Amino acid sequence: MKGGSPLEEMNDVELEQSIEMLCRSKAEELRLVGYEYVTSKDVWNCISHKYEKQGIPPLHQLVNDILSLKATSFMNFMTVSAYRGSSF
Repeated sequence: MKGGSPLEEMNDVELEQSIEMLCRSKAEELRLVGYEYVTSKDVWNCISHKYEKQGIPPLHQLVNDILSLKATSFMNFMTVSAYRGSSF
């Protein structure tokens, strides 16, 4: 390493792959508790919805938000999205 942390040295593709892996893991977790049709894209849409106004947060917060997403918060987001006519 060149003195920086490994996260600082990640390129955009590696970062995107890591986030996709985290979202996929969370989707699998939600499927285990009964939400059969959850995808990693659904998880990302739920998480990224919070960032529409202020932009993408630091990586550590993004990781925490994905890994700490609760099934009830996810379902609230999906329900509100359905009422607004958003496609999942």
